Amino acid sequence: MSRIGKKIIILPVNTEIKVSDGNVLVKGPLGELSRPLHPIIEVKVSGNEVSIHPKKMTLASRALWGTYASHITNMISGVNKLFEKKLILEGIGFKSEVKGENINLALGFSHPVIVSIPKDLKVTAEKNVINISGPDKEDVGQFASQLRSLKKPEPYKGKGMRYSDEIIRRKQGKKLV
Repeated sequence: MSRIGKKIIILPVNTEIKVSDGNVLVKGPLGELSRPLHPIIEVKVSGNEVSIHPKKMTLASRALWGTYASHITNMISGVNKLFEKKLILEGIGFKSEVKGENINLALGFSHPVIVSIPKDLKVTAEKNVINISGPDKEDVGQFASQLRSLKKPEPYKGKGMRYSDEIIRRKQGKKLV
């Protein structure tokens, strides 16, 4: 039995949820999100309460029960309050700036790295801090991970791109005898 799946999700004010044709559509003040539903999972909406149940109890349905409950909870909170990730760029000469629909990064390579920003995300860059925000938690996390993978932080001086809440374990350099 899924502890997360058993919980009833309460809809905030100005938020609607519709289930039709195997899709879940959540509308809120900051946008709308949709996600396909697995045929094993059933979503029931009554008033401002949403409950998720498996159609029949199998190993796969028990695994997906809590997963879809978390997805729907994230969708509801995303259309009411945007998800945010902060990346910090550390290193001499490392720069970031947003130009139109692209983000230009100087990461110590011989060429600038240009990454296009997905349409549903808002990205700002100021003083080597990159803020990524959007209603879809997966998109925000995926884009932040994609940017971080361009220049991961190294353990000796801490140069590179890291999350704001990430702690880099430093290594001691070479010792002289």
